[in-house]
Amino acid sequence: MMAVPALADVAPVVAIAGLSVSLPLGADREFAVQGMSLDLRAGEITCLVGESGSGKSMVARAIMGLLPEGVRVAAGAMIHDGRDLARLDEAAMRRLRGASVGMVFQEPMTALNPMHRVGRQVDEVLRLHTDLPRAARRRRVIDLFAEMRLPQPEQLIEAYPHQLSGGQRQRVVIAMALAMGPRLLIADEPTTALDVTTQAQILALLRGLQRERGMAVLFITHDFGVVADLADRVAVLRQGVLVEQGTRAEVLLRPQHEYTRALLDAVPAMRAPAIRTEISTPQILEARELRKVYARRFLRGQATTALDDVSIKLRRGETLGIVGESGSGKSTLARVLTSLAHADSGEVILDGHGVSELSRRQLRPFRQRIQMIFQDPYASLDPRQRAGDIIAEGPIIHGADRAAARARAAELLALVGLGPAAASRFPHEFSGGQRQRIGIARALALEPDILVADEAVSALDVSVQAQILRVLEEIKQRLGLSMIFVTHDLRVALQICDRIAVMQAGRVVEMASAREIFSAPAHPYTRALFAAVPGASAADSV
Repeated sequence: MMAVPALADVAPVVAIAGLSVSLPLGADREFAVQGMSLDLRAGEITCLVGESGSGKSMVARAIMGLLPEGVRVAAGAMIHDGRDLARLDEAAMRRLRGASVGMVFQEPMTALNPMHRVGRQVDEVLRLHTDLPRAARRRRVIDLFAEMRLPQPEQLIEAYPHQLSGGQRQRVVIAMALAMGPRLLIADEPTTALDVTTQAQILALLRGLQRERGMAVLFITHDFGVVADLADRVAVLRQGVLVEQGTRAEVLLRPQHEYTRALLDAVPAMRAPAIRTEISTPQILEARELRKVYARRFLRGQATTALDDVSIKLRRGETLGIVGESGSGKSTLARVLTSLAHADSGEVILDGHGVSELSRRQLRPFRQRIQMIFQDPYASLDPRQRAGDIIAEGPIIHGADRAAARARAAELLALVGLGPAAASRFPHEFSGGQRQRIGIARALALEPDILVADEAVSALDVSVQAQILRVLEEIKQRLGLSMIFVTHDLRVALQICDRIAVMQAGRVVEMASAREIFSAPAHPYTRALFAAVPGASAADSV
């Protein structure tokens, strides 16, 4: 009987050798990626890990031939089927994209065209790369949607992206990437903004598909919990340089490079939070019996109750966590609390005054006192404005001197870990994590009394996440800031929150101190959320 060759004896699907990707003049460094060598083999999932701005996404874009204008492959090779991808013309790359190499992008809402139905967008891949007739393509799209565990695929192909949940949109993007059965799948932070249960489903789906198809997977992530659950091999990138690579066990349990050890040390542990002094300060914000119902939505057949008699209280200097799955009502609650949406019934009370009683003119000082960090850093930043102007805009609107507002913007950029050159750059010139830092700086510009952070650190790597959480805590202590902290990451909630409210299907099913929630979760849903946290035991053992 012939022996099965080991993975190391099989030619890699893509062999990256000495890859250097140069950045335009004026960038914060000369190379996005420098001298990188990495083999991507069939049957393996390689996790590429590093901080925001380390060059992870540039590696993916180089393989796909999708580098931004002014960025180019300066040296090295990426060999696939005997051809160097760096030297193929655009026509050859178009034939390869989707057919031999597929990619799942970081933000599914921006990866999908909002003007076209999702079925048509997946069908386009088949239309460009095959001669299948229309009926056969439609059948193939339906089969793909079923394979992605999407509900009612025959109806869902007629939906538009905004009619789907975040997890469903990500499954559509995965279906698009896998439509032609590529030999390499590149997944760029595909679970960053997903709640823990949806993330667990997507990771299980990707692992199952990879095993069934035997393809190579390059999985880009900053989440070591995901690495612990998913990776066969791990490569660590720092400022464009590959500093360490090895098996999952080698990198997680026996890291050799100090940078890898620092990243692992920054992972928030799934353990009981420190005992906090009970906060007995006066109440600053209250929501009483909030109810919000959305009209009938696609596939659901009935109105959706986003908030169902939700009541919460926030004290001065307190951080209240709001935790739950996608669709649980967390973001709707955040928008109602900041008057960006109006409840059908119930009341929001700030310092004893009902917000619904305020006129439009009176809402301006209210909004100065309660600021929001939005979930999607790309969609919430004006692409036509430079970062410094985005941050200075709020204070200027509220009467600040322009020069003083811009000086404050520079201070805030430094506070969230961005250099002074960032002020003159546009949002598209930053990584996802860097854009989120700009959003945080903008929310802090008006020095609000209450900060509502809607998934404020979900797009950040672990070291920057730890830094931002420290910054928020320091600012909170210095200014007496109160926070509503919306997150799907229970580890982060345990680290920063005094109390935690758990939401399910529009209702608060449990509310207690962070320590009580961890030590003795009372509701079955809370226990299910803890069980779904990726890699908790593996990450905590390093």
